[in-house]
Amino acid sequence: MLEQIGTVLGIIGVGLMIRRKIWAFPVGLVQVAIFGYVCFQGRLYSETVLQSVFFIALAYGWWHWTHPEGRERKELPIQSLSTGATLGWAAATLILWAAWGTAMHQLTDAALPYWDAFVFAFSVASQWLQARKVLANWIGWLIANSVAIGVFWVKEYYWFAVLYAIFWFMALGGLRAWTKAWRAQKHDE
Repeated sequence: MLEQIGTVLGIIGVGLMIRRKIWAFPVGLVQVAIFGYVCFQGRLYSETVLQSVFFIALAYGWWHWTHPEGRERKELPIQSLSTGATLGWAAATLILWAAWGTAMHQLTDAALPYWDAFVFAFSVASQWLQARKVLANWIGWLIANSVAIGVFWVKEYYWFAVLYAIFWFMALGGLRAWTKAWRAQKHDE
């Protein structure tokens, strides 16, 4: 039952995020708490830690989005990364994946330690970028969700596998919607 509730809340939360609605944050906080509990029960420790990171990032994002720099702004603008910053994020994410996967493999009885660590690393990077309202977060989510589908399917969390397949398409929609909004924002500047 918790897997189904987490699935529904996840879809609602990402749908709200695509529309850049502040309600994405409280919905997300409840969803990641449920998701973390279920993953801990299945020994997906990277996913469990990831849900804790998501909880912190969602709380931060909620504050950051409601307190944009400059009092004249009503809404935090969508940001883009330079090529150098994008390469830096990619390198840091790959290093995190290797280090976290090795730690999970050597120090725990984690199921699928390297695959789970891949989802962990790309999700942490994507969540941070999303909290900062950076457009590239959606590309990270497409990558993370692609691998997560397989991880959850192998672990027989079929609801979560389907959820991440839905998340994949929602991330594609988020990329398109945020790109359109970013272009409109740039046009208005």
